[in-house]
Amino acid sequence: MIRRASWLSLTALLLSTPASAAIEQTKGEFQDKFRQLDEVLPTANSYRTAGREPGHEYWQQKVDYDIDVRLLEERRRIEAQERIRYTNNSPDTLRFLWLQLDQNRFRSDSLAERSAAFADSSRRGPKSKAANGSKPPQISIDELRRQQFMADNEPGYELPSVRDARGALAHTVVGTNLRIDLRTPLKPGESVEFEIEFAFNILEEDAVSARSGYEHFPDDEREGGNDIFLLAQWFPRLHAYTDYEGWTNKEFLGRGEFTLEFGDYTVDITVPEDHIVSSTGVLRNPKDVLTRKQRERLESARKADAPVFIVTAEEALANEREAASGSKTWRFKAEQVRDFAWASSRKFIWDAQGYQQGGSVQPEVMAMSFYPKEGEPLWSNYSTAAVIHTMEVYSRFSFDYPYPVAQSVNGPVGGMEYPMITFNGPRTDLQDDGERTYSLAEKRFLVGVVIHEIGHNYFPMIVNSDERQWTWMDEGLNSFLDAMAGWEWDPEIPWNNQPRDLVDYMKSERQVPIMTQSDSVLRLGPNAYGKPAAALMILRETIMGRELFDFAFREYSRRWMFKRPAPADFFRTMEEASGVDLDWFWRGWFYTTDHVDIGIDRIWKLRLDTKDPDIDYDRRRQEEADKPASVIVERNRTERRTWVEQNPGIRDFYDENDRFTVTNEERNDYQEFLDELEDWERAALARAVEEDKHYYVLEFSNRGGLVMPILLQLSYADGSSERLDIPAEIWRRNARAVKKLIVTDRELTQVLIDPRWETADTDVENNYYPRRIVPSRIEAYKSPDREGMEYRDIMQDIKAELETGDEE
Repeated sequence: MIRRASWLSLTALLLSTPASAAIEQTKGEFQDKFRQLDEVLPTANSYRTAGREPGHEYWQQKVDYDIDVRLLEERRRIEAQERIRYTNNSPDTLRFLWLQLDQNRFRSDSLAERSAAFADSSRRGPKSKAANGSKPPQISIDELRRQQFMADNEPGYELPSVRDARGALAHTVVGTNLRIDLRTPLKPGESVEFEIEFAFNILEEDAVSARSGYEHFPDDEREGGNDIFLLAQWFPRLHAYTDYEGWTNKEFLGRGEFTLEFGDYTVDITVPEDHIVSSTGVLRNPKDVLTRKQRERLESARKADAPVFIVTAEEALANEREAASGSKTWRFKAEQVRDFAWASSRKFIWDAQGYQQGGSVQPEVMAMSFYPKEGEPLWSNYSTAAVIHTMEVYSRFSFDYPYPVAQSVNGPVGGMEYPMITFNGPRTDLQDDGERTYSLAEKRFLVGVVIHEIGHNYFPMIVNSDERQWTWMDEGLNSFLDAMAGWEWDPEIPWNNQPRDLVDYMKSERQVPIMTQSDSVLRLGPNAYGKPAAALMILRETIMGRELFDFAFREYSRRWMFKRPAPADFFRTMEEASGVDLDWFWRGWFYTTDHVDIGIDRIWKLRLDTKDPDIDYDRRRQEEADKPASVIVERNRTERRTWVEQNPGIRDFYDENDRFTVTNEERNDYQEFLDELEDWERAALARAVEEDKHYYVLEFSNRGGLVMPILLQLSYADGSSERLDIPAEIWRRNARAVKKLIVTDRELTQVLIDPRWETADTDVENNYYPRRIVPSRIEAYKSPDREGMEYRDIMQDIKAELETGDEE
């Protein structure tokens, strides 16, 4: 219910609270949730301006690669040679270079393997009650498979040669890093060239979970089966050297992804002659690797209205049946990319469609998909279409897609991204009647993962943030945009990616701030993907509004396209371009684990004390009459007459005039009060008395610690309602509890906080005033059967015959 306050005088109602009272209210426990981030964010310099735009002396390194690689299919092995040209655009002189050796992460002596705790992942033990000690630890079959694969194989790089034109270069392998000591210091503006010969055994992705590797299909037509090879993190590549950190050579532990330099690539990939290759870059020799018919199909796909099969299902099936003895070399070229990945298999069906993007950057983009028959019909229906849809949506939020191709490849990796190419995992199920079907969840998975991974071409493949240090800068921003694209694809699909879907995580104890380095994050999915995405949705829809947010986000994307932003560059650009101070938001959402839980504790109903006794006393008489009648008095009346009723002769003046009767003395006092008022005071009071508005004081408490706008739905006695948004700045002097005066023409009956669940409020029940009856469900269940060795019916079960499999 809404409480009625004691009567307030005109002065108390209209004058503000003295400053001393406000100070006393928060003395000793004041929390400044609106403290500016200046002491946390780096100081501006000539590389990055105060508004966090690339400065007039901004620089970044450039690394060009020329690679010859051969896939040894039967041995599941890569052998290659790369020639690297490193250009030092920094103002510093470099005496050594650091490269990444990601394959070494899987060596038994790697830091990742030696420091892995039990149950770190699904392959390290079950995610069950065993974790809290209620049951003994268990080892899954998945983990047994992984252990056996690692014991039977030798992962990691072999580096037969590291040299330049003058001979071998001194070098040192440090875990997943390689330091090359230069013959002479590399001065600013100079370049150095060197070669590395390398090889490694390809990991079985399903056994190891490695972001890349091979997948074996033992039941294919070909004797011995066939494989899909996904090759990523496959060549030694330069660490980034930055203006804010120097060498970003933190050890690769498996979770934190990559920080890389832009450059140009020419890569020759030699594979079995019946393989189809998908790769970063543009195919330079289609005549050498594709049939005339396939080249014609590829050309016709450029202007097609729907995907065109370049390699048909029938052609792919024929390749599966044959065992080609020769090889082909596919030659690719890619410009201004930060990485390079590829895929190869004889199982691939290949479809393509030209995306007519328009503009001057890249008017036409070839959207393409590569997948085995195990992905049909899901992949031919949705993969390439999702690629095109992603570019349409993301380009509207950021910039035109600048590369000539965008590809989606099916394989054992659930979802990974590289320039111009992505690996995506969903498949279909083969039924007994030979038909392949899929669930709504699998459809959602395919469309969603293609959107997400293709979206990564924008963040971080082009807006080149440090994934290993600040995972949220690519995963969070990309998750926000893939949600936008998902809703534009089909809002009826349950995407489960709104702020309301983050509530359980936000109130959980097992979390760390978003700004935590990726290898130390406790729950990577909600921390680096869900929470920052929800934060951006709230900024766009609730705090900034779409127009201001979209302008600022595009400005950030434009500023840092093909450059390397840090968190301050995002924070400050969003503020500078929108004109909205968001330091309180960044501090709360990104630097703390506070959550949103704003409750409404009490509502006071106030009414203006007019000082006019004819008005005020009549109101008080009505208030008294509105109170519930006394139970004692009512019951007495049914039993006997009162003394006054039995003796009417004793009635006097007060039996005819109640205590609310107005006297002329009081009327004279009221007139004297009016005469003493200034003209403007008299006019203000007269208007207030005439309007007779309703005054309500709403008391709010911040139970989760995260300051946020207070979004209200006000419902009135006449059946109407309205929305009232109170800015987050209401919390600036007291972050724990605040009051708000609401003045309205209508009688207020209910107040609801965050009626549309926009802010990830973790407890919606304290959002209602008056409180609502909490909805729940009655669940019928059957008690589980007893467990334990002694409860097995061995007498019965021992009668069963042993099944040998011969019956089938």
